[in-house]
Amino acid sequence: MYKITLSVEGMSCGKCEEHVNNAIRKSFKVKSVTSSRTEKKTVIIAKEDIDASALGTVISGLGFKLTDVTS
Repeated sequence: MYKITLSVEGMSCGKCEEHVNNAIRKSFKVKSVTSSRTEKKTVIIAKEDIDASALGTVISGLGFKLTDVTS
């Protein structure tokens, strides 16, 4: 299992967190995903590592900014 932590700028409400979570679920095979606007983080649990540039494309497509990815 991989734990992938994203630093995401621009989430300001619960709906923002939900949009990020749903977009990641739709775009990648993940076991779980949770976002926190207060911590400016999204944590993904997946069986396989996910390409950082692909994550950036999904996040920026929602109007948010991906500033860091750690796995």
